[in-house]
Amino acid sequence: MNKELIVSSTGREVAAAILENDQVAEIYIERESQRGVAGNIYKGRVRKVLPGMQSSFVDIGLERDAFLYVSDVVDTIEEFDRLESGDSEDEAVTGESQGGNAKPGGRVRATGQNSADQKIENLLKGGQEVLVQVVKEPLGTKGARVTSHVSIPGRFLVFMPTADSIGVSRKIDSREERQRLRGIIKAFREKHGFSGGIIIRTAASKRSKEDIEGDLRYFHQLWTETREQMDSKRAPAVLHREENLVAKLLRDHLTDDYSAIRIDDPQEHGRALRLVERIMPSLVPRLQHYTKSFPIFEEYGVQAEIDKALRTKVWLKSGGYIVINQTEALVAIDVNTGRYVGKKSSGLEETIVKTNLEAAAEIVRQIRLRDLGGIIVLDFIDMDDRKNRQKVAQVFEQELRRDRSPSKTAHVADFGLIIVTRKRVRQSLERQLTDPCPYCSGSAVIKSTSTICHEILAEMQKAGPDLQGRAVQLRVNPDIAQILGREEQGVLRDIEKLLGSDLSIQADDRLHHEQFDVMAR
Repeated sequence: MNKELIVSSTGREVAAAILENDQVAEIYIERESQRGVAGNIYKGRVRKVLPGMQSSFVDIGLERDAFLYVSDVVDTIEEFDRLESGDSEDEAVTGESQGGNAKPGGRVRATGQNSADQKIENLLKGGQEVLVQVVKEPLGTKGARVTSHVSIPGRFLVFMPTADSIGVSRKIDSREERQRLRGIIKAFREKHGFSGGIIIRTAASKRSKEDIEGDLRYFHQLWTETREQMDSKRAPAVLHREENLVAKLLRDHLTDDYSAIRIDDPQEHGRALRLVERIMPSLVPRLQHYTKSFPIFEEYGVQAEIDKALRTKVWLKSGGYIVINQTEALVAIDVNTGRYVGKKSSGLEETIVKTNLEAAAEIVRQIRLRDLGGIIVLDFIDMDDRKNRQKVAQVFEQELRRDRSPSKTAHVADFGLIIVTRKRVRQSLERQLTDPCPYCSGSAVIKSTSTICHEILAEMQKAGPDLQGRAVQLRVNPDIAQILGREEQGVLRDIEKLLGSDLSIQADDRLHHEQFDVMAR
């Protein structure tokens, strides 16, 4: 598969798109004023311990306190300062689909009793200082989720200071290569007295000793500095910030599959060049500085895809369409045949299957493009043939394998639904780029003009005795004023009959569609 990385930077905002075979597959946006906190390491202070929920709130200096589960608490916080070096032959490596970031709670823990077998009140106390890392961005009204099982990704390795094992990606299947990589890490740890767990990423395969040791030296220096800051800074304080967007993408995504990396900002291009020279020097010729005056996202069709990704309806090439609705609890995706009626020779079932198959591939693309997470419910068009249902499910799961974010699928046979749970680390593209509608407050509907007219009548009936015989003026939105003079003239006549006088109507475009004011003189 041919891939390209397109980067647009204005200094205050960096946006990047990954293209797969000339089609936009993923979009990332990072604004200086809204820079994410996932991956950052903090010295926090426990605000409150909740035994009933086996969790705690931790102040890390953000607007809302972070949430720390008991399973994400290192057995003893002082364990950070006295981890012994060791080596286990553990092969269960998690998080490789996340670009090598180990999944918190899914790896070997610090020495001592497993915190999952303990109670939160025995591990943490109010006012206690803790070292934590953000694993999930604040979403909506929820604070960030944090863990004390710190995980620091490099280009070829992942460092876990609260573990003591060496794990190897299952995708490195050569026994000799696995042993070679383990040997490099063991030798470095013995020579430098370097403790902590290491996961060897797939990208480390066949890399030189110098490349592997480069990551180890980076981890050693970073963790030494982090521990020094832990001792010197008062909580809450940030001890380490995750790399910026472009550096993270190059670190976690860059492979030989990428035919080009195009960046429009000269400073961003310079930083990327230095990083690529260090991690994959063979790809330096593919790094290009885009210098055209035409916006780079317009040139490569990225902006058009962003605009489409903010709409609820997505048209399919066949004429069918899918509808995507995000709620606080889940994402619902519905498939419809739309304008597609099939060929004369094809029956209804064949038309439905073709639409569902096309929708299955497009749904996965939209999930990745919009970065949808949590619970996602897919409602395909009903199919009578069980084999056809299986065929659509297989296509969907096959496309989903291209997604780097961990996910699980379940089938509800009786209703023809597919339910997906996808790891959500940051806000979706829609949440990043949009605000709730000031009219509907996020409900996606507002009261109809007729409903508002009848609400006005009801209010007049309640206040009728106080208004009779007085000059009354009604201020409304222009749309309401217009309908009172046409379709809802009957409502207007009822109000005037109630008042015993004419009603003066003033259109005011400053008023909300649902707002109206009654003034008596």
